Amino acid sequence: MISQSLINPTDPIERQRDKLMLICDALMRRTEQIDDDRGAAYTQFQRAVLLEEQVRERTRDLEHALDLLNESNARLATANKETEKARSDLASAIETIQEGFALFDADETLILCNSRFGMHMPDIRSQLRPGLLFDDYVRIVSKSRYLHLPDSTDSTQWAAQRMQRHGEEHVMFNVRMIWDRWVQVSEHRMPGGQTVIMQTDISDIIRMERMERGRLMDDQAKLIRATLEHINQGVGIFDHNGRLVGFNQRLAQLMSIPLTQIRIGLDFDIILKLIENDISIEGPSPTGGLVRWVRKTDRRMPIRFEFRRGETRWFDLFAEEMPDKGFVISITDITTEKDAARTLSESNELLEQRVTERTLELEDALAVAERAIASRSRFVAAASHDLLQPLSAATLYLSSIAEELGEARHREVVDKAQNALTSVQDIIEALLDISKLESGRAAVDVHQIDLGKLLRRLEDEFQPLAQRKGLELRVIAPNLRIKSDATYIRRILQNLISNAIRYTQTGRVLVGVRLTRRSARIEVWDTGPGIPQSEHEVIFREFHRLNARSSASEGLGLGLAIVDRACALLRHPLSVESTVGKGTCFKVTVPLADENTLLPKGRLTVTAHTTWRHDGLVVLLVENDLDMRRALTLLLEKWNVEVLDVSSGEEAVRLITEIDLAPDAMLVDFQLDDGELGTEVITRIRDLIGPVPTRLITANRTPEVQANSAKIGVEVLNKPIDPISLHLFLETAASRT
Repeated sequence: MISQSLINPTDPIERQRDKLMLICDALMRRTEQIDDDRGAAYTQFQRAVLLEEQVRERTRDLEHALDLLNESNARLATANKETEKARSDLASAIETIQEGFALFDADETLILCNSRFGMHMPDIRSQLRPGLLFDDYVRIVSKSRYLHLPDSTDSTQWAAQRMQRHGEEHVMFNVRMIWDRWVQVSEHRMPGGQTVIMQTDISDIIRMERMERGRLMDDQAKLIRATLEHINQGVGIFDHNGRLVGFNQRLAQLMSIPLTQIRIGLDFDIILKLIENDISIEGPSPTGGLVRWVRKTDRRMPIRFEFRRGETRWFDLFAEEMPDKGFVISITDITTEKDAARTLSESNELLEQRVTERTLELEDALAVAERAIASRSRFVAAASHDLLQPLSAATLYLSSIAEELGEARHREVVDKAQNALTSVQDIIEALLDISKLESGRAAVDVHQIDLGKLLRRLEDEFQPLAQRKGLELRVIAPNLRIKSDATYIRRILQNLISNAIRYTQTGRVLVGVRLTRRSARIEVWDTGPGIPQSEHEVIFREFHRLNARSSASEGLGLGLAIVDRACALLRHPLSVESTVGKGTCFKVTVPLADENTLLPKGRLTVTAHTTWRHDGLVVLLVENDLDMRRALTLLLEKWNVEVLDVSSGEEAVRLITEIDLAPDAMLVDFQLDDGELGTEVITRIRDLIGPVPTRLITANRTPEVQANSAKIGVEVLNKPIDPISLHLFLETAASRT
């Protein structure tokens, strides 16, 4: 602008150049004179340049934003078109639904509905438009003249009940309209809080259900009538006014009422008068109580009583109220049951008399047996004491003169006499032990015992005897403590070692101990002749010896019997293994002692059958031997066991059938009379009453008996029967009842 005012364009170029040079010189001088102003102007110039650049950038950003905005507006327009199209499609789809449809948003405002929504109420159809609140919708519906309100319910109450159902997540109910039309309303709450309502016309379905219900009721009435006519009871059905509305012919037959006098609509009092004169009641008559029961206005509890018609016919009457305040009376002929009960009562009286007589006989026999046992025990004890005294003296006398005898022949005679006296002493002591063990009153003192010390003492005791026979006796004595009775465990091991040395001619005898988890198994091995399998059970009988040629000085065969009974008394398991020609092993298992807890050394008296009780236990005993049956019966009844003792399988089946009582346990002998086997009897009784805890009792210890009992799953209780084993079996049987 300055150049345009100071320079004339029409001037020559040289003139214009000169003027410009002058202007530049003036400006330079001006700039040099005002340095400060020049610096500020330059700064402003720089700022202007920067500001102009920023304006350009902002302008470009604004233009880009405008482009994006235009693009978004275009997309929004497209989305709005699609939304409108989707809304139009949704409205069209909803309109095709045959049911009435409405959608309320989370704020309970109507968003859309189809033309069928509310079609059953033309008077309010025009008011059902988007924007309507749910409360207003319910209120409008409740006031429609097409709505059939239930009895004693006005529009306000109906609306309140409808709003109460609205609070549920999903609800479905039927609404009755005028002109016998029905609408099913289904209301569902969506996850976003919206509410969908579907209205379906179910008038045709309701009418069809009514027709079907009517048909079913007719069929049911026919079925009930047929059922009533085929039951053995007399049945009468009365309404709440006490009038007869249904009955079967059996009622008239039982009460001997002519069919011409009993009909539908007859009053209960009239029916009662028809039969009252023919009824006999033992005790106060309940007919008055039945009348009062029928006339009660509040809830009636069921009533039942028995009555008699004539001298022999008995009936049971049962009356119960129905939901509509009517009632049903059923009459049952119980003459047969009464006769059976009377017969059973007479049988019970006869059985009780027999049981009383048998009990008295058994008590007498038990008293005799107890006196005999006590007398025998006293005799054995006294005889043993009186005999042992002179035997001990005789032994001392022989010992005192043995050293004075010079001839070897005389010393040999004295040695034999001493051996004979020692054998007699052992026999007497064995008899005394057997007497104590069999009496069932043996006393044991269970405490901790040093097993190693006991075995070493026995080794010292029997080593001379083994050396005399040229046998090697080896005893392995571990440092163990066991729980047992010191006297009896020593006696058990003495007899086992003594038997091993007696029956072994060459070789050795070994005594050792094997440890199990909680017990120690003491084993006595020998290289003797061995014991046949068939003899494994009988060797424990009294006075039984495998070598029948042995003299009485070598014992009476009581050693193993004492071992067997002592082990049973102490509950120490006893077993035997043997190979003929190679040797035998006897094993006794004893519990280990707790090293941290010393057992009290108290006196434990095992009185077996005198203190054990099995109150209320019923045991069936099948035994053909009279003495054995009586002895077992005495023992069991002393334990408070109810014993049903018979001699054969036929008698057992007949007794069980007669008294109709299943025993809690059974003891059945293996070999009965006429070749009948106990296993067959057990099978027959099981077929009759089911499985019952059972033991097969027998003195036959052959493998065949074991095999037969195993086939039917029954264990064997060998004779002579051990009271402890019998007691343990009864305890097991009692635990299963």
